[in-house]
Amino acid sequence: MATMESLISLVNRIQRACTILGDYGGDSGGAAAASLPTLWESLPSVAVVGGQSSGKSSVLESIVGRDFLPRGSGIVTRRPLVLQLHKTEPGITEYAEFLHKQRERFTDFAMVRKEIQDETDKITGKSKQISPVPIHLSIYSPNVVNLTLIDLPGLTKVAVEGQPESIVKDIENMVRLYVEKPNCIILAITPANQDIATSDAIKLAREVDPAGERTFGVLTKLDLMDKGTNAQDVLEGRAYPLQHPWVGIVNRSQADINKNVDMIAARQREREFFSTSPDYGHLAGRMGSEYLAKLLSKHLESVIKTRIPGITSLINRSIDDLESELDHLGRPVAIDAGAQLYTILELCRAFDRVFKEHLDGGRPGGDRIYGVFDYQLPTALRKLPFDRHLSLQNVRKVVSEADGYQPHLIAPEQGYRRLIDGALNYFRGPAEASVDAVHFILKEIVRRSIGETQELKRFPTLQAEIASAATDALERFREDSKKTTLRLVEMESSYLTVDFFRKLPLEAEKGGDPTVSNVDRYAEGHFRRIGSNVSSYVGMVSQTLRNSIPKAVVHCQVKEAKRSLLDLFYTQVGKKEGKQLAALLDEDPALMERRQKCARRLELYKNARDEIDSVSWAA
Repeated sequence: MATMESLISLVNRIQRACTILGDYGGDSGGAAAASLPTLWESLPSVAVVGGQSSGKSSVLESIVGRDFLPRGSGIVTRRPLVLQLHKTEPGITEYAEFLHKQRERFTDFAMVRKEIQDETDKITGKSKQISPVPIHLSIYSPNVVNLTLIDLPGLTKVAVEGQPESIVKDIENMVRLYVEKPNCIILAITPANQDIATSDAIKLAREVDPAGERTFGVLTKLDLMDKGTNAQDVLEGRAYPLQHPWVGIVNRSQADINKNVDMIAARQREREFFSTSPDYGHLAGRMGSEYLAKLLSKHLESVIKTRIPGITSLINRSIDDLESELDHLGRPVAIDAGAQLYTILELCRAFDRVFKEHLDGGRPGGDRIYGVFDYQLPTALRKLPFDRHLSLQNVRKVVSEADGYQPHLIAPEQGYRRLIDGALNYFRGPAEASVDAVHFILKEIVRRSIGETQELKRFPTLQAEIASAATDALERFREDSKKTTLRLVEMESSYLTVDFFRKLPLEAEKGGDPTVSNVDRYAEGHFRRIGSNVSSYVGMVSQTLRNSIPKAVVHCQVKEAKRSLLDLFYTQVGKKEGKQLAALLDEDPALMERRQKCARRLELYKNARDEIDSVSWAA
């Protein structure tokens, strides 16, 4: 039957998988990250906090049983070290793996130390600067318990030479970033030869965990205290009580480190120190690095057990969000030419549906075409300069020039025709303007439709090709529409409405005097009547064109765009070969990477759910 230790090991594996996928305390690259904490953040881990030279590194090495961390004076840990311990079967050779060198196993732990130093220097240089970018290290050994420990830069009070003045606050902010998370267990390291009231680690732990529910206090350097003094008040919880017991640690001395004293021997010396100490002998059973490791592991068992429902709920919600995001991003493109052609045609049809929705009112945009006919065209017609064209002076000039050297006898027909032709020529402007206005609206609708077609967002090349093909088609429709609308104007000029002009002599005779001479026909009132008659006729034509121009524009541009916007493109695509089709479906690299990350993360979350279910049920 599976144990809770199996679940701790599983959490370790999930955390490692999270780090490999980049799902670590930050943007998971998708919808899951937008509303939920990352899977890593939901899993408990232990952050090691302490002042510089407090013995943090020695505590970690004691727990691991290996000498593998860089040492020196001042600030040594300059980047967070995420240390994952994996307990293996007895007899298995110990080894270490770095996330940045996943395929390389380190069996020489001196090389592990060198790699940590080199990787730190890559980011910070050989200075005393710090960086929040973590180093991820996994150690597989039969001599460890399953744990995730995060070694953080030591807290300090002053900046030394080579460090910026902000280093004190920078380190504190970095440490807070980890210990403020509710799933973080705080391992607060304090030297025994320092007053507990001045402990940097305890001060910070009290701020983020005032009830002490997540804090484990560790006293180091018990063997270095002044003779006649001891730390019983702290270790027994009287000086500064915590909900969890204090643990005392005796690290290797610098002389032991210089002599490369074996960790197993160091642990034995630590046990002997407590068992033979008159001050701590009664506490020996719960002192030392081995006890600390087991205590943390046991606490993790209880934490994980209580967090399983919440972790499972987070995973299930994240799976739903990731699956929705994958549906939104689309599945990978097929490599078969026939399937690619089918995909392209489906994408074109999706664009065409959106385009038609804009025209038919399902989406905004088509109403602007109606605005051209209902406002722009009538306004343009009203602004035509007919008043100037049919002014008394111009009518007299045109009619006189039309008569030539002989005066007209009954009616100035040529004058009428010239005045009408000149007036009708003005209609060309509004006709062309209407065509152009609708053309630009259709182009804008094409642009918006491409942007709103979700399926197309994956394929910038195909977007550009569709936009180009649609624009070319709209240009053809515009030319045809312009020819048609101008032909309507020309038709009005080609044949005048006969009935209208047949009435003119009759209307003139009704109020006329047959004794009036021809000379009187050149009086001002006569020219005013001609201008008025022509104006009436032009008004009639204007009303006709106001109704017929929109019909021509809609027929030649809007209807054609709905019917055959991409017909030529379909013909051209059908002639393309496999490589050309693949080029059209060349996705945005950023989108491809996002889909791949999303798919890998989804696989991680599903595997995590299945494993947690199986282990927790067995437990």
